[in-house]
Formats: sequence, C-alpha cells, structure tokens
Amino acid sequence: MKFKLYNATGDSNQEKEVADFPIMEGGKGIPALRQVILAHQANARQGNASTKTRAEVSGTGKKAFRQKGTGMARRGNRRSPILRGGGVAFGPKPRDYSQHINKRIRILALKRALYEQASNGAIDLIEDWVVAEPKTRIVSGILSKVAPKGRVLMLGEEFSQDALLACRNIPRLSVTRSSDVNALDIVHYDRIIISEKGMEQILERANK
Repeated sequence: MKFKLYNATGDSNQEKEVADFPIMEGGKGIPALRQVILAHQANARQGNASTKTRAEVSGTGKKAFRQKGTGMARRGNRRSPILRGGGVAFGPKPRDYSQHINKRIRILALKRALYEQASNGAIDLIEDWVVAEPKTRIVSGILSKVAPKGRVLMLGEEFSQDALLACRNIPRLSVTRSSDVNALDIVHYDRIIISEKGMEQILERANK
C-alpha cells in the first residue's frame, strides 16, 4: 500500500510503498475490531457506582399506621423504595466491567483498524519527529501542512522531551508511542501521522 511520506518539516512529500502493510479482504476483522473497542471502553469504566438498598438506608422500621381502616395502601416502613428517602430497588452496586481479549483477537483488530484508516486516506508518514526546540509553533507549522483539520494522532518509536513539550498545547493533537498504540486509538482520530521507524514497529506487532 502507498502512503504520502513527508520530510521532517512537512514541506515536501513523496509516495512510499509499504509492502507488508496489512490488507483485509471483505469483512475480515470487523467483529474483532468491534470486540476490542468495546473491551477498551469497558476497561476504562471505574465501576464504582453504588446505591443503598432498603436494608442500608437509615430510617425507622416502625409500622407507619394500622393495618386496616385508614384507606391507605400497606406500603411498609419508611425505608421502602416507593418512599422519598427510602432505599433503591435494583440500583447499581460496585462491579468489575473489565473484559479480557486474547492476543490473536487484538492483533486482528489492529490490522483491521490500520487497513480501514489507510483505505480512507487518513494515514501519512513522516521521516522523523525532529523538534529543534520546545516551541508549539514548530509542530503547529508541520500540522498545518500535513493535517490542517481534524483530530490528529502522532505516532513514533520515541519522542524527545522537546517534542513532547512542543505538542502539549495543541488540543487536537495526541502523542503516542507506536509500541503502545491500540485499535481504539487508530480508529478514534481523523488523521494519523506515523514516523518511518514507528510504522516499522507497528507492522512488526501486526505481523506477528
């Protein structure tokens, strides 16, 4: 598959063929991608929502009125779920939402995510992320040439401290090492700019 390859300043580009880039025919990998995205979202949940049942709320257990003769329904004591200040019926309790995804499914989902974004023309290559000094205008200048609009994910093998400082004031830009990127990261952004070494590292993971 061919990608645009920009120089370190984003001024010029040429096409580069990436021979071992994953090609997914038909709907292969779509169920795996869906499963992995749902798992990542579930694993991000804290699961600490909690309500009190009628056994846990404070309140008297005294019978509110006599059984017969008042014309009132026999609704129980003050801790009943049907009363204000009473317990909650079937409310949430702390639980673990995490899901386990095996390695084979994660790799298949990563391949599909890469293929989807590449097919949509959302992936570009850059020779290297070189920032001479920690200035936001340097990275902003590169983005204005390569990806002027949308949310951008910057991927690379390693990032210098100057590069990280230069990127942190750009709201639409996220920086991730290619060794840490997952399928959810890939599909979440409008444009993905990957360094050449970063692409090699991603393909090494995807082609295991």
